[in-house]
Amino acid sequence: MSHTELVVWSAVLIGLVFGATGQATGFCLLRGLANCWALGDTRKLRGFVLAMAVALLGSQTLAVAGLVSLEDSLYANPAPSWLAIPLGGALFGYGMALANGCGARALVLLGSGNLRSFVVLTCLGLAAYMALSGVLAPLRIWLEGMTTLALPTHDLPGAIGAPAWFTALVLGGALLAWAFSNAAFRASPRDWLGGLIIGLLVPAGWYATGVLGHDDFEPVRLASLTFIAPIGESLQYLMLSTGTRLGFGVSVVGGVIVGALAMALLRRDFTLRAFDGPGQMLRSMAGGTLMGIGGVMALGCSIGQGLSGLSTLALTAFAALAGIGAGARLGIVGPLALSKN
Repeated sequence: MSHTELVVWSAVLIGLVFGATGQATGFCLLRGLANCWALGDTRKLRGFVLAMAVALLGSQTLAVAGLVSLEDSLYANPAPSWLAIPLGGALFGYGMALANGCGARALVLLGSGNLRSFVVLTCLGLAAYMALSGVLAPLRIWLEGMTTLALPTHDLPGAIGAPAWFTALVLGGALLAWAFSNAAFRASPRDWLGGLIIGLLVPAGWYATGVLGHDDFEPVRLASLTFIAPIGESLQYLMLSTGTRLGFGVSVVGGVIVGALAMALLRRDFTLRAFDGPGQMLRSMAGGTLMGIGGVMALGCSIGQGLSGLSTLALTAFAALAGIGAGARLGIVGPLALSKN
């Protein structure tokens, strides 16, 4: 088996585990934020924070061992846009609230029979490619060029003058401590198992592309879990697959849907669901579109920046996460909140 085939099958396996885990545990940043702000229930949010800690510690362990160089990831950007990344995060966060879930959650819900998610994903994928290389790309490139900020370092360890392993231990330990400081969370294995498993999938992605995909003549681009561009690439692959090869991102997307479907059938939780009315459909379309555009501007989604980006300790991950949180709050409990009914 070639190294590219190893990467594809590893990506499928990672996607299967993500989809099955997401379907069984309800792992979702939006749900965690909504439950925290509206109900005072932090269990889902702590599950996401646990995933952040595990992703960070696992990825930095691979880097310290010399197995992967996280400097080669797309998050290692010494000249990011000070406006596009947090603004893109805010657009993504608000779109996530409108669509009732991020792109990754929409894939899980689609596998569970939620037909609304098909509309969200289609709009997200189209909008992402409009912003990447389509009609919106010139505007995005202009905005990024006008607001580029040359930084002396691209990551948190460089900014604070500490070794990466030490920064990871301190930050990862703090995230773990906060996650498990709640008795209700500790008594909810559904939530902490979901965070643990999905957090481990991030270093698994780095290992698949950075180690299994290593080849001096035909290297595979270093990547891990992210869903904005891969959802757009998946739509493109469905239309133009002849003469092309499956990549890591598209394989993960397919694996997530199949894994969620298998788990939904196993749990007898597969139910076809459609829109209740045109208003709900319009919100889903708008949410998917905002997530696609915002995710491209922010260089990732709640998973791509929130887990994979953070695991590299890139400064852009913190800026994108702040934007995502602000946008989500506007859509959940802020002045721009809209009813889901």
